[in-house]
Amino acid sequence: MKKQVKGIVLLIAVVVFSIVATACGNGGTSGSGGSVSVGIVLPTKDEPRWVQDEQRFKDALSGTKYTTEILFSQGSSAKEKENVETLLNKGIKVLIICPQDGDAAAAAVEAAKKDGVTVIAYDRLITSTDAVDYYVTFDSLAVGAAQAQYLIDNGTGKGQPLYLYAGAATDNNAFLFFQGAWEVLQPKIADGTFMIANSPEAEKLKDTKDLSRDQMSSIIGQVTTNWDPNDAKNKAQTHLTSAAANMKGDVAILAPNDGTARSIADVFGSDSAVTNYVITGQDAEQASIQYIIDGKQSMTVFKDVRTLVKDAMGMAVEVLDNKTPETTGSYNNGNVDVKAKQTDVIVVDKANLQKELIDSEYYKAADFTGL
Repeated sequence: MKKQVKGIVLLIAVVVFSIVATACGNGGTSGSGGSVSVGIVLPTKDEPRWVQDEQRFKDALSGTKYTTEILFSQGSSAKEKENVETLLNKGIKVLIICPQDGDAAAAAVEAAKKDGVTVIAYDRLITSTDAVDYYVTFDSLAVGAAQAQYLIDNGTGKGQPLYLYAGAATDNNAFLFFQGAWEVLQPKIADGTFMIANSPEAEKLKDTKDLSRDQMSSIIGQVTTNWDPNDAKNKAQTHLTSAAANMKGDVAILAPNDGTARSIADVFGSDSAVTNYVITGQDAEQASIQYIIDGKQSMTVFKDVRTLVKDAMGMAVEVLDNKTPETTGSYNNGNVDVKAKQTDVIVVDKANLQKELIDSEYYKAADFTGL
């Protein structure tokens, strides 16, 4: 009988411990059974950037009294909405969401707002709704401007072919990146320094510095990569196949991010009629840093995600602590001006990658060869 009682006591202790462990989670995460303070929805697990963000969000909340659960939408706005509903059912007080599609995410965040949840758009703006409280972002216009300036600084002079590529037409950031780049490049297109090689719409608008949303859309529709390396590869192959001889040689390429930049660079690098190319990128992905070391990608715009995650989670904690988060500007989402906190960006190429990425411990030197 005593053994039975001891066994029951031990079983109860194990169950209690399991419940406590599940509620507390690992590094501020919550198991499926406990209530959740901060719900986080990220676009996909198929890109290194978002997997890295997942761990950084967990680390950022560790040591606090709050819990989080992180779900991935896997490129589906329907899954994204389902993820938000799942988190709302777990009692979240703050929703941090990086939308798959800025417009489509409006319905999901409106449901959150109806439940009294504070909504923080992360990295990408949610558009056409008043249900967004805050936006944590890098200065997207500055990203595009930095890419464009790099092409100008490393240009060859009059008449250099310029290939334009953009992100997804469903992502407001793609428009901001392109706007930032176009405003810097346009004077050099208008004066003949660059010749547009792959967009009749951009050629038609070469004398217009301040493009309307519709005008940008007409260009992006022709040069979108959908943030997909395979789409980027196919588009680059199509462009080079149809390019005239004077649109090859020494070329400049505006690539929107690192994933697409590597695919585009592979295509241009394999064309014997392309004697040299300068190509942009952003995100400082490990694979692209290796490409820069190997001379296959020219630059990347380093957006220190550690800072962005820290800003987003810091904002969430301030909301949970009944404080007003600090903001540094605002973005109009087509419905309201959303208060924003902006994080600076850094241009990285072969000359400074050691300082910016290795010495800062973003990466380890052992992650690369030929450094």
